[in-house]
Amino acid sequence: MNNIPILNIQQFENLEPLEEFYSNSLDKHLDKNKDLVYKPHKHDFYLCIFFTQGTGIHEIDFYSYEVKPGSIFFLKPGQTHSWKFTSKPNGYIFFHTQSFYELNSSNHLLNQFPFYYSQKNTPSLYLKESEITELTIKFNELNSEYYSNLVYQQIKINSLINSIYIDLARHYIILKPKEGRSSLRYLETLRKLENEIDTNYLKEKSANYYAKKLNISSKHLNRIVKSTLDKTTSELISERILLEAKRMIVHTNNSLNTISELLGYEDYAYFSRIFKSKTKITPLAFKKKYS
Repeated sequence: MNNIPILNIQQFENLEPLEEFYSNSLDKHLDKNKDLVYKPHKHDFYLCIFFTQGTGIHEIDFYSYEVKPGSIFFLKPGQTHSWKFTSKPNGYIFFHTQSFYELNSSNHLLNQFPFYYSQKNTPSLYLKESEITELTIKFNELNSEYYSNLVYQQIKINSLINSIYIDLARHYIILKPKEGRSSLRYLETLRKLENEIDTNYLKEKSANYYAKKLNISSKHLNRIVKSTLDKTTSELISERILLEAKRMIVHTNNSLNTISELLGYEDYAYFSRIFKSKTKITPLAFKKKYS
């Protein structure tokens, strides 16, 4: 079985004592890590990429997003992505662990930002040309600070990350208002729900199970999911199973029958019907499409 590689920060350049943070210009990063980053892969950290030049396609968990100047992408740990460029890209990239940000940002959590609080929220943002210059200055300052080795470096880096995230969250909320405004209490419940689903979806596919795990009624849980993501709890569970099915079909050598069993469906015909109802094609057709 071929598994999707999971990259960690230690595989990239790091400067002590910032082993949980990394920054670079995008052209240097892609050139230096070309053997790692062009094939489909995952990360165990949070990642933000800003394009000032270049065109192409960024595929994230089987959704394709356009790459162009002013495009920004946010990835959470565990998401699978890959690149296909049609012209030379440039810009900036930085990534960090959850602990690096939250331990050094008093009372600030990553999931307060709309682009990180759920994997169901759009992972892309497209800025207007007039907005690119101001953000370029901030990304450049962050990158320069990373390589400076000056005193108070970590404090300055966290301050710059926070400033960038706040600016991007404001743009995000304006462009995607439905994905940007939810109460912190609802967001915390959603985060716990997604974590529970990630842990248990292979065995537990009932919305009632997750409501009990979170000690709330299934009706209230459904209200929270509907308010934050405009989906039902059952849809959220189904989408997580479907995503894993796609990953296994494309990125492993398992047979379709084996994949069905690994996902908790002993009857392949039943699994195939569910898959087709959600994707409009059979698992076999999906495999051929990506082979």
